Amino acid sequence: MKKIIISGGGTGGHMFPAIAIANEIKRRSPEAEILFVGAKDRMEMQKVPQAGYPIQGLWISGIQRKLTWQNLLFPLKFIHSLLKSRQIIKRFKPDAVIGTGGFASGAVVKVAGQMGIPTFIQEQNSYAGITNKMLAQKAKKICVAYDGMEAFFPKEKIVKTGNPIREGLLNIAQHRNEGFSYFHLNSQQKTLLVLGGSLGARRINQLVEAQLPLFEQLGVQVLWQCGKLYYDEYKKYNSENIRVLAFIDQMEMAFALADVIISRAGASSVSELCVVGKPVIFIPSPNVAEDHQTKNAKAIADKQAAILLRETELDTHFADTFSSLIADENQQQSLSQHIKALAQPNATTEIVDLIFEELEHKK
Repeated sequence: MKKIIISGGGTGGHMFPAIAIANEIKRRSPEAEILFVGAKDRMEMQKVPQAGYPIQGLWISGIQRKLTWQNLLFPLKFIHSLLKSRQIIKRFKPDAVIGTGGFASGAVVKVAGQMGIPTFIQEQNSYAGITNKMLAQKAKKICVAYDGMEAFFPKEKIVKTGNPIREGLLNIAQHRNEGFSYFHLNSQQKTLLVLGGSLGARRINQLVEAQLPLFEQLGVQVLWQCGKLYYDEYKKYNSENIRVLAFIDQMEMAFALADVIISRAGASSVSELCVVGKPVIFIPSPNVAEDHQTKNAKAIADKQAAILLRETELDTHFADTFSSLIADENQQQSLSQHIKALAQPNATTEIVDLIFEELEHKK
């Protein structure tokens, strides 16, 4: 019986790929035991049990970019999480450990590597994070979604699989009618879906609020995931044509009814949007390491597969860009075809292939 630890979280971008990998392992090997390890107080502590898996939490968080007293606790938290990881691994005795990114995965994958347990890294971005670069030395395989990753990792360990995506997104068209009734929206109207990531994005929310008169003028209804941090501020805009939600659980329905999507450009979002194949306006977050979201979005926009607008361009360019896109069916179709051509829908199965091959080899 296979025993596997999966660690990833902090944001949906690290957590959803981790759950997708777990589901594929279970599909092939129903008797497999899977344990998640996450960061206490982060979203994975709720979402993973909802997906049907046990999870243990570590007392860990990332280093803040600004000077803050919380950074003083980081060395203590890191040592504590290494010790707790060792305890968890000794008790659970995994055959392999998989890290999909986030604070917690650094500690667990590091300890597993030191203990001689096969480790696998799933790097979602076009620019590798510090944690994964550090873990690469001991990893058996590093699964990536972009070309040119040998700049960060040993070439012989890299396998380009793409990023795992939620299973329900592979055939979204069938959810379209269901989606309109679920979200109480009009199937005869153009629909804009707004995504700011699982926690929300202040600048995108400010943009949508400012552009509500434009959307009304264009006859566009809005399904708006504003994030739990901002819901109290924006829920007042709920109306017949505007649905404001803290978090969208039924993403396959949301994607199915969208005509145009506004999104951040986290790696998981980009991978899912390629599979979904709808016209996208990417507004990357500038507040991330090495500005990797802009790099992710640019990789798509350079192939005429999406529109990239930086936050600094929103006040001057958004209204015209959006108005001409919503009016131009040919541009919508062209963006759809080009982004769908970049999809890597078999990422999850390829990653699990690699893990199972390694476990067979280890036997």
